[in-house]
Amino acid sequence: MSSVPVEKPKSEQNKKHRRMLTSSAKSKGRRLQYWTCQKISEITGFPWGTSGQDKPIESRPMGQHGADVRMEDAVRAVFPFSVECKNQESWSIFQWIEQAKENCLAGTDWLLVLKKNKIPPVVVLDAECFFKLVQKAIKREEKSEQA
Repeated sequence: MSSVPVEKPKSEQNKKHRRMLTSSAKSKGRRLQYWTCQKISEITGFPWGTSGQDKPIESRPMGQHGADVRMEDAVRAVFPFSVECKNQESWSIFQWIEQAKENCLAGTDWLLVLKKNKIPPVVVLDAECFFKLVQKAIKREEKSEQA
């Protein structure tokens, strides 16, 4: 008895290869920007909002030039990063690093917040910046232990 392979209907075959609608992709990116704004707000104590709400931390509208999270000078004094957010399934990290560097404001370091479906967000930053941050944290810890 020979077995004949059963073909899947075309609608099922194409599910894997469908492109996400542009509006859905932008919404997905916007959610990561909002999450990032909220986290920055929690650690700095400054309120955040969406574009046009006149808050010290704001999510930049999709397609606008500049870092994805807009921060006033007072916020950048506490959180000195220019933030790019990418919520995508295939990653082009080195291309995104170049974009983050291009959008980096004077007096800040670039910071990438990356997310993929079913994976929690991760942060990418320059190694020298990372080690400076760790060094500052260690020195602070040593000072508090001496006091």
